Amino acid sequence: MRIRNSVYSLAITTTLLLCLVSVRAQAPLDESKDMTIDAATRSAVIEAALKKLNENYVFPETAKKMEQAVRERIGRKEYDQITSAKLLATTLQNHLQDVSHDKHLRVTYHADKLPPENTERREPTADELARQLEFLRTVNFGFEKVERLPGNVGYLDLRGFMAAQLGAETVVAAMNFLANTDALIVDLRRNGGGDPAMVALISSYLFDGQPVHLNDLYFRPENSTRQWWTLPHVPGKRFGGKKDVFVLTSKRTFSAAEEFTYNLKNLKRATIVGETTGGGAHPGGPSRIADHFSIWVPSGRAINPISKTNWEGTGVTPDVDVPADHALKVAHIAAMEKVLAKVTEDERRNAIRRAIDTAQKELDELKQAPKRNP
Repeated sequence: MRIRNSVYSLAITTTLLLCLVSVRAQAPLDESKDMTIDAATRSAVIEAALKKLNENYVFPETAKKMEQAVRERIGRKEYDQITSAKLLATTLQNHLQDVSHDKHLRVTYHADKLPPENTERREPTADELARQLEFLRTVNFGFEKVERLPGNVGYLDLRGFMAAQLGAETVVAAMNFLANTDALIVDLRRNGGGDPAMVALISSYLFDGQPVHLNDLYFRPENSTRQWWTLPHVPGKRFGGKKDVFVLTSKRTFSAAEEFTYNLKNLKRATIVGETTGGGAHPGGPSRIADHFSIWVPSGRAINPISKTNWEGTGVTPDVDVPADHALKVAHIAAMEKVLAKVTEDERRNAIRRAIDTAQKELDELKQAPKRNP
């Protein structure tokens, strides 16, 4: 039980970090917070980054290739003129990604000095947990909108897979609301990932009671693999395994959001509508490499029990390939058509037909309008 708790504690902290990175990435850069660095700092950052990668990157041979490429650049003195901390982080990240093609791999400059790295995993303190809960509360644990659309189609706009331990009550409330709908649309077009435990929890509501194998995660540092299954029992009502599910994707759909999509696609549990996703299947975590620098090292990889591979570098290909800003209308029409095929009562059939006609007109107008982000 102690091991299980430490894993969840790490997941909670990592999920919070992912959310904070996502929020900060949307804010404009404050150039006044840059820092001038000297040759010693520059060298220390590069060497520490390469050491972390060689120790922990999921594919050791790729880590060696990254090191070789960077050392060749050092030999050509490509870093010698860099005196900006931000520029060093960006440049080094780009050079590492040029070799690995791994979008999870990131080098970050921090204006505030980072605390010393604690190599021992520990439970979060009461103060840390309180701050995490407050942040997650303000984003409603990733649940942006839960709605019943015309035709009795459920709609869930999910912006992140937050820590399952902390967000379970919100999951139960949302899924109870959606349980009585006749089809479901899960919108992941703005979802950048998060906690695999939350992926498993939400997925559990979309199946019946028999556990279903969703995904495996292998981690190089521990040389261990963890299986993820749906839960045999969940609080509240299940949506169930028989009604139609649609998942909306965009180029911004990433990491755990891709896992959710890839799992359901391979299990033939959902129809994927939208764009090919970002292509990040290597989980990991941040490590301090200098007073003001950290590196996010992808130390693991997903292994789907059906495909025996994952979506790294390729993304998840949708079943219905449409621009992201058209995806909701397309999925809603398809969902109502599925519902209509099962309805026998004339008055309701006519109401659904009218709703389909209205949605089709709105989609036709949308196709004529300038393209916009969802």
